[in-house]
Amino acid sequence: MSDISDSKFARQLAGLIDHVRLAGFPNELAAYLRELALFDNCLMLVYHPERRPIMVYSDTDQNSPAMDLYLQRCYMIDPFYNALYKKDIAGVSRLSSLVPDSFSQSEYYHSCYQHFDLADEINLVIPLDGGYMFDISLGRRASIGSITRAELNRLNENAAIISALIRQFWLSNADEFLPADKSRSTLTHALRTFGQGVLTRREQEITALILQGHSSQSIAEQLSISVGTVKVHRKNIHGRLNTSTQSDIFTLFLNHLSEMEIRIVA
Repeated sequence: MSDISDSKFARQLAGLIDHVRLAGFPNELAAYLRELALFDNCLMLVYHPERRPIMVYSDTDQNSPAMDLYLQRCYMIDPFYNALYKKDIAGVSRLSSLVPDSFSQSEYYHSCYQHFDLADEINLVIPLDGGYMFDISLGRRASIGSITRAELNRLNENAAIISALIRQFWLSNADEFLPADKSRSTLTHALRTFGQGVLTRREQEITALILQGHSSQSIAEQLSISVGTVKVHRKNIHGRLNTSTQSDIFTLFLNHLSEMEIRIVA
């Protein structure tokens, strides 16, 4: 870096530190991130395995139908959310390295994710106390293309600083974002209970993987069974659920979530 860019970087970092305990910190952080990498939108969410995602910051329309569908229901079959608690993805990662092989053919992709209109998505994940995960998602549309190696390097070089600041911000501001009701949510059991009493436990496992965008080959590899066995299970699943397409299964899953929400409210 030149002396000028070093000076600008230092001023921006000082601004972040000044705001770390203030509600305006996410805005300052988004501006800081724009100096490290190009992106069309920035989203900051906090995840927990027993709660819906908590929106901390967005520089796009938070009330779009796709975002509402994601936050209320579809996050549970999002490949990033599933990787978050099944793999060690703390730090910087790209969604393209986490998605199942048939993600772009999944009903979730067509009904929800494709409406975000992203050509690339980069995430910075910071583990917090109590099982919470803070995620910064940087979305890039086709007009600016995939992230460059230089940008990834800059994000990785600054990840430790950003993570430390976010942990301090969350310590000071968590109560502003966490719901008042601390009771455990049954929403995290949705995939586990979908088809219960109709599907076998193995069929439930396969249905969950289908919803997430795994092909028969990928499911076979994950469960250490043959592709032929997976195809038999898929046929049985459709027969038991009285469905014929992945879209039908996706619709039943959303209805299952709605019924669970009614029981929670009641």
